[in-house]
Amino acid sequence: MTTTQSSRFALILAFALVYFFWGSTYLAIDIAVEHIPPALMCGVRFTIAGAFMLAFCGWRGKRIVYSATQLAEMAVVGVLLLMGGNLTLSYAERHVASGLAALIVAITPLWFLVLDSLLLGHHRISSRGKCGLALGIVGLTVLLWPDLKSPGTLDRVQLWASLSLIGGSFSWALGSVLAKKWKSPEVDAFSATAWEMIFAGFANFAFAFARSEQLEVQWSIRGISSVAYLIVCGSWIGYTAYIWLLGHAPTSKVSTYAYVNPVVAVFLGWLVLHEPITVYILSGSAIVVASVVLVTSAEVTGTERLQEVAAAPVDQRA
Repeated sequence: MTTTQSSRFALILAFALVYFFWGSTYLAIDIAVEHIPPALMCGVRFTIAGAFMLAFCGWRGKRIVYSATQLAEMAVVGVLLLMGGNLTLSYAERHVASGLAALIVAITPLWFLVLDSLLLGHHRISSRGKCGLALGIVGLTVLLWPDLKSPGTLDRVQLWASLSLIGGSFSWALGSVLAKKWKSPEVDAFSATAWEMIFAGFANFAFAFARSEQLEVQWSIRGISSVAYLIVCGSWIGYTAYIWLLGHAPTSKVSTYAYVNPVVAVFLGWLVLHEPITVYILSGSAIVVASVVLVTSAEVTGTERLQEVAAAPVDQRA
């Protein structure tokens, strides 16, 4: 195999890992929270993933010791991403199908567009971006329409869980934009992510114990296996492949995970958990994916900043 062929194979493999593993995390979370309360599950997942990642960074000679200010910034980013974003997702998936949850979370790049403009202020929202925002709202309405039109909407847990995902995606986007704003050449991306996971893990543990979730846990092979999958495949393999891609492929190409992951999640939810795929899911997902394509392909005045921020991990979702 030539060097060119080897490089091309590595790119294809890395994209496949990000597409599949990050898309499959929605299914793994759905299974995990059946047995382990969400905050406790997130605490275990991110503390273990972060501790091992930090140890690996230290072993490879990367910088892992930072100032109090830098650590505080990492703590804020970690809590916004992996507590505000991921913990919200974990609670919501107790009431919302994993595929539907992934489609709602897919609006995150729309938040990136708005927050990047407001907080970083280096671009104006183009006409295509504005169309993407409007189309995203339409897509969300279609996805949630069965709950919105049902009698007793205010009492429907599923509707409120779905709406909480919009807030969770905002938290994820805010954390990502702040991470971009506070980025420093002195900070190693991998070790910073490890610290963010550790801080988020501790915060999730604190929340879990405040709610006495340790009394509700059911340690089962199915639940533990799902958490192990999230740690190894979601946090380690998926995130490592993502970081590698950012250095070897155009950011606009890497950001395609934002509209591939929901498709993977819907398919796996249907295949493994037999989640229904309704006409609202099909039409709403098509509209949401189209809106994300519009936003991530929108021209940015004078900078590539939007596409760089839009390529921040949506799963965590590390």
